[in-house]
Amino acid sequence: MGAPWEPGRLSRAVEAPFPASPRPQLATLSREVPAGDDWLHEIKHDGYRLLCAIRNGRVRLLTRGGLDWTDKLSRLASSAAELPAREAVLDGEIAVLRADGTSDFQALQKTIGGANPAGLVYYLFDVLYGDGLDLCPAPLFERKELLRTLLEGTPADRLRFSEHVRGHGTAVLERACALGAEGIISKLRTSPYEARRTRTWLKIKCSHRQEFVVVGYTDPEGSRTGFGALLLGVYDDEGRLVFSGQVGTGFTEETLRELTARLKEREREESPLASTPRELKYAHWVRPELVAEVEFTEWTGDGRLRHPSFKGLRFDKPPTEVRREPE
Repeated sequence: MGAPWEPGRLSRAVEAPFPASPRPQLATLSREVPAGDDWLHEIKHDGYRLLCAIRNGRVRLLTRGGLDWTDKLSRLASSAAELPAREAVLDGEIAVLRADGTSDFQALQKTIGGANPAGLVYYLFDVLYGDGLDLCPAPLFERKELLRTLLEGTPADRLRFSEHVRGHGTAVLERACALGAEGIISKLRTSPYEARRTRTWLKIKCSHRQEFVVVGYTDPEGSRTGFGALLLGVYDDEGRLVFSGQVGTGFTEETLRELTARLKEREREESPLASTPRELKYAHWVRPELVAEVEFTEWTGDGRLRHPSFKGLRFDKPPTEVRREPE
């Protein structure tokens, strides 16, 4: 296995300066699980993507959009600073775990800008750079083995190696869904790391789920407080904000109060949509600054969501990057 931290033993590693602004590789949505032993399958955690840049004992934690969350996640940063690497850039996902081991997305939201709870865990699944070497050209299975050895002996209460299964992808997906996970990520084991969306990383979900821009809201009915439903949109290839439907379920009393306050702060007179449906003439409009994650059964033929349910707000993704995810 070699020493715990020897980036130079990876094939195709090349000398390079420390990356000033590392960017994550993104997965492509897929309906089918890739078959064969050329694929590694990992659990898709219900959390926030986070890059970890370590340099001479100093750590920066960066979201996929480049926001610096080091101060928000100081305990994770302290744990990463103890890793036996002079320089490293790591890739992973933060999540808050319930007692049964499943991740709780709404609980994670409460930690950003607040307390660092005991259930906050950073699952690490890749390494991009190490001690003067760009490791991205090396095959995934070599990068993961190097990462595993780096994390050996590290307490698992905060930093954890993201385990994988080689092959048996359909069985892994079925097990993940049975456990209540969001889905799996399937990765070609010989692939390099590319800072873009690729087909060598695929995400297969247990149900349809993606981000939407909040464009407005409707009035509450009956005993409902705050608002009735959130109005949602996505940007098209021309940069126009297109209506995608509305979501009126999945809210707790607490989230209704918090969201109502955020909506009131962002109210505007005109619709931000490129084309506003007639049925929304009594809607309240807001500046398109909030990103909501929504679960749904399918897209209708006219581009609306069927049976949507609100899962939480996302603070790690700029609204202008929200697109309908192609399969």
